[in-house]
Amino acid sequence: MQDDIIMKVRNMKKYFPIGKNKVLKAVDDASVDIHRGEVLSLVGESGSGKTTFGRTLCRLYDKTLGDITLDGKPIEEYSRKEFTRMVQMIFQDPQASLNPRMTVADIIAEGMDIHGLYNNRKERQEKIYELLELVGLSREHSNRFPHEFSGGQRQRIGIARALAVKPKVLICDEPISALDVSIQAQVVNLLKKLQKEKNLTLVFIAHDLSMVKYISDRVAVMFRGKIVELGSSDAVYNNPIHTYTKSLISAVPIPDPEHKKVEKIELDENYLRSPVGTPSEIPNIVVDSGLIEVEPNHWVEEAFMKTLNI
Repeated sequence: MQDDIIMKVRNMKKYFPIGKNKVLKAVDDASVDIHRGEVLSLVGESGSGKTTFGRTLCRLYDKTLGDITLDGKPIEEYSRKEFTRMVQMIFQDPQASLNPRMTVADIIAEGMDIHGLYNNRKERQEKIYELLELVGLSREHSNRFPHEFSGGQRQRIGIARALAVKPKVLICDEPISALDVSIQAQVVNLLKKLQKEKNLTLVFIAHDLSMVKYISDRVAVMFRGKIVELGSSDAVYNNPIHTYTKSLISAVPIPDPEHKKVEKIELDENYLRSPVGTPSEIPNIVVDSGLIEVEPNHWVEEAFMKTLNI
């Protein structure tokens, strides 16, 4: 159903110039539908293009080519102010993403100030208290500065700031990678709880596959800027088809001395692509998605399937 799709991405490319007549293909022809109220996770190794994909979705980066729509409308047709209220981001480093000179109250209320989401100072303060308690902090924390908190608490402040403007889509860029394992579980449980309560759409970017399986409805696997496999969490984990997906899953440590590790299979040399190219290689048209459906709601990159002569 088209009404169920909140964001549609078709053949999105994001290239960065890296010297004379060369570009880095950070995201190269990525296509995906993001359904309303779901948790879609992006997984892949460092440098696969996950963060660039998320930053381009929320317009921190301008796309090189492709189509991105929000509620059926191209994102370029929204004003920057209107768009940022609908799509918010939680950043990877909770310390670097918070202004050290601002109190927690001012950090959380910054979006509300910009969009005028309160009528008076009292209502502003009450909303700050409500958001703090929503993410598991107390109202006494509102007058403190970021350096007075632990990493997990700082990430909760970042979540409260993102929720302050009541967004439709929340892009979480590895929100737990800088945290201790015990704190990671708390933050993920909080995100899962908020997603259900607020009917949020989450794009969860991570490389911790065990955590991704726990939180996700669907999983998109990224490799060298492309989405190479897409499906439900169970389908991707229980029946991986792409060799890269199999390699990622085999790398997950299992605390069982009797478990036999699956041998990593290398990708076909004809399939590997260099992420570096020239500006002249950027096409000026958008073509259909490069994914094919191998079983109901389980998609794999067509170029890879051709290497298997399927």
